[in-house]
Amino acid sequence: MQDVRLVRWTPVQTRARLDEIIRVYKAAFLDVHEADPDRAARDRMAHARRHTERADMITIVALDGSDQLIGFVYALPGRRGQWWHDVVTSAVSRDVAADWLADCLEIVELHLLPTHQGHGIGRRLVRELLGDAPQRTAALSALEPDGSPARRLYESEGFQPLLSNFPFPGSSTRYAVLAKRLDADRLAGARRS
Repeated sequence: MQDVRLVRWTPVQTRARLDEIIRVYKAAFLDVHEADPDRAARDRMAHARRHTERADMITIVALDGSDQLIGFVYALPGRRGQWWHDVVTSAVSRDVAADWLADCLEIVELHLLPTHQGHGIGRRLVRELLGDAPQRTAALSALEPDGSPARRLYESEGFQPLLSNFPFPGSSTRYAVLAKRLDADRLAGARRS
């Protein structure tokens, strides 16, 4: 595997290269999990374009030695009025929502080209994203099957289930909603310093 470097992109940089991001997303996920990957890619492009309008969007990309995009992760601070945040908050108890989602960085997407999966790049992207996040927690949704490569990655990074076998509105696909405390990581890092 050639050298891979991680770079933080601004929302403006992310928007300028959305075609590349959606190409990676399609190859890594949509071509495998969607009946109509081209339609799903167009839908995802529209969602991602709206996300780039937020100044607080965080994007970390993985570039190969030729500066080709091979993977990315992007996240948004959770807040009321966002579809994912509102759906998940209403599906958990009030106490769980207050504890896990009140000050949360929501990982929207994490994808790598299939040829680059299994080499630790996804783990590097997650760690870079969360390393200096000011939120108390991070959360995401992942396809439900326990033991999948994505689930193994998230669980090995300390994510735990808040919801299992959860169908988001308009879909019969089952997801796990996973969350991780970030303040514990920062405390551990401070103790190691």
